[in-house]
Amino acid sequence: MYGKAFAPEYQGSLTTLSVNSSLVDVLAEGTERLRAAERAGRCDEAARCGLAVAEAHRRLGQVRDADRAWKASYRAAREAGDTAAMAWALWSGGTLARQRGAFPLAWRLLGLAAELGERGGDIVVRGYSLAGLAETGRIQGDYEAVGRLHEQLLAEARKRGEARHTVWALEGIAQMHRNTGSYDTAYAMFEEAAEIADRANDRRGHAWALRGLADIVSVRDGDTERALALLSEAETACRAMNLSSALAYNHKMRGNVLQRAGRYAEARAMYETALGEFRAMSEPRGEALARLGLAKSLAGLGRDRAETAAELADLARTVRRAGLRHVGRMVARAQEELGAEAEGVR
Repeated sequence: MYGKAFAPEYQGSLTTLSVNSSLVDVLAEGTERLRAAERAGRCDEAARCGLAVAEAHRRLGQVRDADRAWKASYRAAREAGDTAAMAWALWSGGTLARQRGAFPLAWRLLGLAAELGERGGDIVVRGYSLAGLAETGRIQGDYEAVGRLHEQLLAEARKRGEARHTVWALEGIAQMHRNTGSYDTAYAMFEEAAEIADRANDRRGHAWALRGLADIVSVRDGDTERALALLSEAETACRAMNLSSALAYNHKMRGNVLQRAGRYAEARAMYETALGEFRAMSEPRGEALARLGLAKSLAGLGRDRAETAAELADLARTVRRAGLRHVGRMVARAQEELGAEAEGVR
C-alpha cells in the first residue's frame, strides 16, 4: 500500500510544501526562508532551504541560478557539519549536471551523494542518488549496466511503500522496454505508474506516465487521437506546476505522435516549440531529440535530401560527442530510413 507522495527535497521550514506545489511558489517561499536563515546565521536551515531553491531553479530551466544555489547549499551544509544535507546538495548538483548533458560530472556528484547519504544515515537521499546514477546510465543508453539497479531501486521503493520513487523506477524501466521494442510490457508498467501516481496525488509522476502511455498508444496502436488526448491531460499538470522540462518533452512527444500520423506540418511546429524550450534550459538531450524530429518532419514536407543528410550528419556528431548512445542509434535509423547516410557519421 502506498501513501501520499511527498517531496523530500523540501526540507527544514519548507516541509509543508506539497509535491505538487507550483515551482514559482516554491522558489519564492524558498528564497524568503533562505534569506531569513542566512540573516539568523542558521547554516543548517540555509542548506535545507537552499536545496529547494536549487531544485526550483533547475526544474524551471534556470541553469545558472540552479548551479549557484546547489553549491551555496553544499557550502552551508558543510559549515553546519550536516552530512545528509551535503548529500542532498550534491544530488541536486548531479541531477543538474545530467540535465545539462555533463554526464561524467553527474556520475561523480551522484556517486558522492550516495556515499554521503549512507554515511549520514539518510536512506532517502542515498536512494535518490542511486536512482540518479541509474537514470544517467539509462539516458546515455547503457541499459545493461543500469537495468539491474533500476530493478533493485524499484524493489526497495515498493518495500517502503514510497509512491513517488516507485513511480520513477517503473517509468524508467518502462522506457527501456519501450526503446527495445517490448511495447506491451512498457505499456503495463507506464499504466501501473500512472495508477500509483494518481492515487498518491503525484501530478508530476502522473504527467510523465501519461506521456509514456501516449507514446505506446501511438507507436503500437496507431491511435493518434487518444495519444494526443493523453498528452493534453499531462500538459495541464505540467503548466499548473510550471514543469518546464516535462512540458518540453511533452511537446516533443506531441511532435512524434503527429509525425507518425503523417501530419508533418503540425509536427514541425511542435518540434520547433520543443527545440526552443530545450535550448532555453540548456537541455542537450532534449534538444537533440527535437532536432531529429524536426529533420524528419522537414523531410516529410519535401526538404532537399542533401540538406537532410547534412543536418543528420551534424546531429550524429553532436550526440556522439555528448555520449548519447541511444539518441545516436535513433539518428542512425533515421539516416537509413531517409537514405541520408554520410561518410564518418556512424
